[in-house]
Amino acid sequence: MYVMSEKVIRTTLPPVTTTGIWSMLWLKSKPYSSCKGTLMNCSVAIQFLPMNARTDEETCAIVDEVIAYIKSTGVDYFVGPFETAIEGDFDTCMDIVRNCQLVGAKAGATHVMSYVKINYRPDGEVMTTEHKVGKYHPEDPELRGQH
Repeated sequence: MYVMSEKVIRTTLPPVTTTGIWSMLWLKSKPYSSCKGTLMNCSVAIQFLPMNARTDEETCAIVDEVIAYIKSTGVDYFVGPFETAIEGDFDTCMDIVRNCQLVGAKAGATHVMSYVKINYRPDGEVMTTEHKVGKYHPEDPELRGQH
């Protein structure tokens, strides 16, 4: 659950579980989480850009708030240097995209540009981030499927 002003954003997915640590260059958060057993018929890449940020530090502070919100939802996610990928059911992913805008505004972004790529299979599951990039990160047991 992520609290934003008086409004509470709730998700129906289980809490984030983590077993390995693999930090990205400029982020101090775990880039990948796992909530196995959830329908994965959607994956979304979200690039959140606070256009009014005056410094790199201000940009990172606002983006870190958005990533903290994504983490709090319990969906599978992967933080990259340009965007964050999330996986889950379609409705949850769309709610997260919407709420990222609100969380960023609450964190100080008065002008936001978001670039969103959506992969959706109404009758099946999408390929996971683990399947796509795990072989390129042999040092991370989560991305190699060894949870």
